[in-house]
Order: sequence, then C-alpha cells, then structure tokens
Amino acid sequence: MGKQPKIPKATIKRLSLYYRRLELLEFDGYRMVSSEKMAWLCQVNPAQVRKDLGYFGEFGVRGVGYDVRELMDQVKRILAVNRTWNMGLVGIGHLGTALVNHQNFPARGFTFVAAFDSDPQKIGRPLGSKLRIRDSRELEEVAREKDIRIGVIATPRAEAQPVADRLSTAGIHAILNFSRNRISVPEGCVVENIDFTIRLDILTYRLKEALGM
Repeated sequence: MGKQPKIPKATIKRLSLYYRRLELLEFDGYRMVSSEKMAWLCQVNPAQVRKDLGYFGEFGVRGVGYDVRELMDQVKRILAVNRTWNMGLVGIGHLGTALVNHQNFPARGFTFVAAFDSDPQKIGRPLGSKLRIRDSRELEEVAREKDIRIGVIATPRAEAQPVADRLSTAGIHAILNFSRNRISVPEGCVVENIDFTIRLDILTYRLKEALGM
C-alpha cells in the first residue's frame, strides 16, 4: 500500500473556508456548485480547489460540479467536525470569558465542559450559562472525568508553558494557545498558536498596499 501524501497545512485551512462557503450556498438554495464558483467565493483559483479536494478522493462530476450537501458532509468528515469535541479552558480573564460565551463554538460542535483558574477570587464563580470556574489544581482529574480532548490556553504569557505541560500530562493531545508565549509539547501533541497581533500586522501591510502608502 502506497504512503499517503502529507497534506499541506494551507490545504486544511482552505478546506475550512470551503466548508463555510458551502454552508452559505446551501442556505441560499444551491444544490450544485462548480469549482470555478467555489474558487471565486474563496479567492483562490479553480485548480487549487480541485487539488485540495483531490488529496482526499474523487468529488463531483466533470462538467457538472459538486453536490453542495454531499461535499459539505465529506469536508466535515475530513476535518473531523462531524462530531462533538469537549474542550477545557485555562485562564479566565477577559479573553477566556469571551471564548466561553462565543456562540460559534457550540454551533460547530466544540463544547467547553470545564474552565480553570488559579485565582482564589474567581474559583467557584459561574461562567457562561453552564460552567463554574474550577481550581487549576483539579485540571488533570477533571480532564479525564469530562473526556476533554482539546485544551485552550488563555493565561498570561509566563503561565502558558506550565499549563501546556499539565494538559499534556492529563492526556490532552490538542492545544489552542492564545497566550503570547510559544509552547513546547511532546511528540503526538498538536498546537495551534493564535496571535492576533500577527493578523493585525498582515492587515496593515495589505492596507498599505491597497492604498499605495
């Protein structure tokens, strides 16, 4: 059996974008969509759409296009968002509170089942509609009890690495890191670092280019 090709990270990002555009197409009543229309909606070229999908099999009919609902289901399966994922949040400041209250997470199958902080004044307080802030010292026990699969770090920079170590020890192999500190994790654990300032740098560069500054 041949070795499966390594999928570029950029392809996975585009798949997520394709899925969101397919949702809008279905909402608008489209049953079929061409690679040309998908490319236009996602600001890529049609060959890129076909190449991205081609990593995972044969989709659509040449000269006809893709069945919107069927392609949505296939992309959901590829991205593993056709199920519910339990998440645990560590660090309940303004950002952490906003993340728990963000409605897009549960709407897409990502559910915060526990939230932790080390501040005694926060521990025990309600958070959102269903959670109470737990003591960070309970992290490992609760992670196993609640079957947490994704850890979210929203702590101050200096606390990020110790928290990442504890998440890994608790058997959590996926971390979404909102702290400004790049964390190290063992092999087999995956990390996505979210740095809003990088996005702002990209935005201001594009604005400069657009305005000819």
